[in-house]
Amino acid sequence: MRAVQVQEYGGPEVLRTVETEVPEPGPGQVSVDVAYTGVNFADLKARGEGYRVPSLPFVPGLEVSGRVRALGEGVSGVEVGQEVAALTNGGAYADVVVADATTVFPLPSGVDLRTAATLPTVLPTAYALVHAVGRLQPGETVLVQGAAGGVGTAVGQLAKAAGASGVFGVVSGAAKAKYALDHGYDDVFVAPSTNSTASTNSTNSTASTVSAGFVDEVRAATGGRGVDLALDPVGGETFRASLASLAVFGRLVSFGNASSAEPWRVGQPELYPTGLSVSGFSILTLAQTAPDALRALTEKAFAAVAEGVVSLPVTAEFPLEEAAEAHRLMGGRTSTGKLLLRVA
Repeated sequence: MRAVQVQEYGGPEVLRTVETEVPEPGPGQVSVDVAYTGVNFADLKARGEGYRVPSLPFVPGLEVSGRVRALGEGVSGVEVGQEVAALTNGGAYADVVVADATTVFPLPSGVDLRTAATLPTVLPTAYALVHAVGRLQPGETVLVQGAAGGVGTAVGQLAKAAGASGVFGVVSGAAKAKYALDHGYDDVFVAPSTNSTASTNSTNSTASTVSAGFVDEVRAATGGRGVDLALDPVGGETFRASLASLAVFGRLVSFGNASSAEPWRVGQPELYPTGLSVSGFSILTLAQTAPDALRALTEKAFAAVAEGVVSLPVTAEFPLEEAAEAHRLMGGRTSTGKLLLRVA
């Protein structure tokens, strides 16, 4: 079978299509004939700096749609040939991937395989940020970094459906601002990109991240009050600015570190004066530590798609062999919505 492999860390050019053996599912696992694979920023960090990579060579990819190929011992609830979406622990840039049965989800009625490939990481993450972790209440306001990305696109729609009185986004350019305004956002602030030490294009190069010059705009848009909930996948300076954008009793959820900055630390001096709280979320960690909670979360998120509450546009699609081009597009920070690899 074909697989896109990383044999050394670096830029998109290190992604190479190779022929390799078809993996077989072990106990509690399912193998899937892949139709589509979702491309995520975590894939770029894996390729560039070894994020969550156990060893080399390594096949990236965290989410797929396709049909069940084989069942490992003890697996029930899915059948061979059934259409599914799956969250994987790597290996999804391939014709066949193996996933734990707890992270393989039958498709809801009316959801096709192309749409399904956008769901396993982005939709449960967005749903958790709005509901399970962010606990957004009707009438509250929310600020979202990366509002035109996959998670940002879903969050804007979910927050509006949850009754938010103001949904504000931060993006890096005017085209992204227009896109976000079409997907649930009431106002979008353009914060120019700045160089950081994030290794998205190679192990030694710099990458663009949105600057943190949005606090004054957020305060102005909320009459000086700030927002009730801020969602940050960037870290570093942007994390601090998001914290500074909160209203009294506001909540900040960190769900990534795209800037590759030092891990954030917040204590009494920042939190006590206005009763702020900070929490974190990682769908990949949740899959390993609380699979039942992940499954319940995913079922709710998929239901929101089936009911038409939220949709996630596929804005670019590449053949499996052109995975490097997908990485270049995402690494250039000009993409919106969801990027896919077409496998079958």
